[in-house]
Amino acid sequence: MESIHITDLEAAINYWRDRSPAGTGAALAPATTHLAEVYAGMICAKTTAVAIEDLPDAALQAWLAWYDTQPDTPCIAICSTSQGDDQCKGCGRSFAEVQLWPGLSPYAKRAVWRRITDEGQAWRFTRYAERAVEGRT
Repeated sequence: MESIHITDLEAAINYWRDRSPAGTGAALAPATTHLAEVYAGMICAKTTAVAIEDLPDAALQAWLAWYDTQPDTPCIAICSTSQGDDQCKGCGRSFAEVQLWPGLSPYAKRAVWRRITDEGQAWRFTRYAERAVEGRT
């Protein structure tokens, strides 16, 4: 089951809030509203992920628009899987994830991103953090 984690939903909501601030009477923009409704349901249900098939189309489209603004790959051009490692020291992905990355869905890619970020052990988060695209200004 492919799903979206609550932290990605929060990031998408914040993206849309910055992009389309609340209007007169503090009304949220449509994309923010669609995502916030899903978020509220997750909070009430005390869940941390929502299945893709359970998302209303408008919320999914708003999330995908946010996703398109994110770096696609965590690669920092130091791939130790090419040297035989099962897990890349540079980005933290497994050999299979590196090989299959172009064919992974946005949801699978975000799950990998979440895992490697939570682990925080890859060089992209430590000794070579300056190489991370999302860290550049």
